[in-house]
Amino acid sequence: MTDDGRRHERLPDPEWRVLESEVEYDTGWFTGGYDLVEQPNGTTKRYYWAELATAVVVVAVADDHVVFVEQYRPNIRQTQLELPAGVVEKGESFTDAGLRELREETGFAADSASVIGDVWCSTGVLRHRRGFVFAEGLTPVERDLDDNEFLSVRAVPVEEAIERATEPPTNDATVEGVLLARDEGLL
Repeated sequence: MTDDGRRHERLPDPEWRVLESEVEYDTGWFTGGYDLVEQPNGTTKRYYWAELATAVVVVAVADDHVVFVEQYRPNIRQTQLELPAGVVEKGESFTDAGLRELREETGFAADSASVIGDVWCSTGVLRHRRGFVFAEGLTPVERDLDDNEFLSVRAVPVEEAIERATEPPTNDATVEGVLLARDEGLL
């Protein structure tokens, strides 16, 4: 397992026998490789994967508004309205990471935070776990953006949050976070 200061999840013992596990590249941001697996019918196959550090997504509400960030995503060449999110540092809980990311990206400190979801993402190709945190009781503080974060904070009325979260272009983390919060009765 990579020790890069970020949280990575330990995988359980495999149900299918792994004959070989190879890392083919490591970019410092993600690791990629394959497991050579013996399938139930006795054949073998390489299952390719990319591992990303564990992440957190924050659904924060203040004054009947959901806090979003708007930022350009060079990978898809589009500007997106997203929920605040980021990597969980080694030893951090989802709530601690969520409070830190909210403060850094939006300039809001929260009085409380709770986990509303925890999922493995794109399991056909990724080894990536994502937690969703609900935060409230927001107080303005100083932002502390990373050197690659060029984002604007946007407040969206709660009653419009689902509509805005699903407008193209959107991403899975934003849609999932808003829907989880709605299903928990928080929006």
